[in-house]
Amino acid sequence: MNREWKIFAAFLGVFLFAYFVPLATPQFDAQADPAAAKTTGAIVEAFLLLQWYCRNHTLACVVPALFIAGAITTFLSKESVLKHLGPKANKFEAYSVASVSGTVLAVCSCSVLPMFAGIYRIGAGLGPAACFLYAGPAINVLAIFLTARVLGFELGVARVIGAMVFGVIIGLILALLFRRSEEQRSEVTMAQPDPPAASRPLWQNASMLAAMLAFLVFSDWFNPGDKIVQLADGRQFEATLQYETENSYDLRLKEVALGHGTSEVVRLAKTEVARIGDVDTWVTRIYHFRWLLAGAMGVLVAGMSLAWLNRQDFSEWMGNTWEFSKLLVPLLFGGVFVVGFLGALIPEKQVAALVGDNSLMSNLIASVVGCLFYFATLTEVPILEALMRNGMNNGPALALLLAGPALSLPSILVIRSVVGNAKTAAFVALVVVMAAISGMGFGAIYPSTAVAPEQVAASAVAAINP
Repeated sequence: MNREWKIFAAFLGVFLFAYFVPLATPQFDAQADPAAAKTTGAIVEAFLLLQWYCRNHTLACVVPALFIAGAITTFLSKESVLKHLGPKANKFEAYSVASVSGTVLAVCSCSVLPMFAGIYRIGAGLGPAACFLYAGPAINVLAIFLTARVLGFELGVARVIGAMVFGVIIGLILALLFRRSEEQRSEVTMAQPDPPAASRPLWQNASMLAAMLAFLVFSDWFNPGDKIVQLADGRQFEATLQYETENSYDLRLKEVALGHGTSEVVRLAKTEVARIGDVDTWVTRIYHFRWLLAGAMGVLVAGMSLAWLNRQDFSEWMGNTWEFSKLLVPLLFGGVFVVGFLGALIPEKQVAALVGDNSLMSNLIASVVGCLFYFATLTEVPILEALMRNGMNNGPALALLLAGPALSLPSILVIRSVVGNAKTAAFVALVVVMAAISGMGFGAIYPSTAVAPEQVAASAVAAINP
């Protein structure tokens, strides 16, 4: 077994262990040894988060993104990338494309990362690449509609505008700060020998990439979880399913029902419920057929590969995909594990109590928390709904929305491996500052009703450790 097969076997072993190992949150005797109980509990939470990541995101999200990154490197010519996204490209065109491309990608930062690495490796300028990296996860179509519906129209619009505008600003500042090194990188890229002329027309390469992107979008499609609940006595109402046991449902009400107000959680015995089903929207309809649609795109990619690619093209594609896998997978898995560990140790009540006003400190805390913690596709919306319901101010809420989807500890580790320490530090600092400033401005225009800090703290455990 050669070295590459050993690395693959190690990856597969870690994935299978995390996927199948039976995990449950044990009970600890905190009075006997509080420090040991907390540390042991944090380790278990770290494994639980890694298991959730393997089961819900690795195969449907990360793996397709790695193949797309390999295809970008293999099939896109450096000349075309430099022309449209390079340091000397038309800035309006480059930043316009980068800032809105996320609207067609219903993916989180861990899926955008391989594509960012792919376009940057073949010559895209730091500015447009960073703009794509920042704006992409925040403004996909589902995020736009779900944020506006659940958190309010104003916050939804502010999220979209903030992600697009600040993505461009961050990209322009980074391009200015690292202008000299980017020019040198561009010269090195152009000095490399030209690859052989493509054996396929451009439309074939574009069709393959479009089908792979469609596979990623459908495989990672998100269901908001809104349900129509019909009781045995004929009454029905809308709710979000929070938790299900063998005998009962925990439901968060979306409307006034059963003598309770909106956002209250009620527990119903299953004997009281005649039927529970998804609210019929275009999002849920696509969700129910997501694997059929993703499978169709996968078959289409396989067919186009057999028809259009020769053995050398296919080998180069798989080789580039494997190189990205060796670079990104250990950092993603390790980063998710560390986030799970830290999330169990952080004093949730203190953190939650500090985001109840629109001060600079509250917005900075929300930005930093967003930059460190991992949010899967659209999970930031229900997390913020819980915090805001218990007193989180509108300003920090927007700050978290702008910082959270774009960055996480796993993504920071990956970005560092692609662009280096200095550029990564500058990118993270700009995201934190821009998110905090925009949060303060939004909170000043749309102030929240003040809530006591202890009410804010009550939702911290569920919010920071979903």
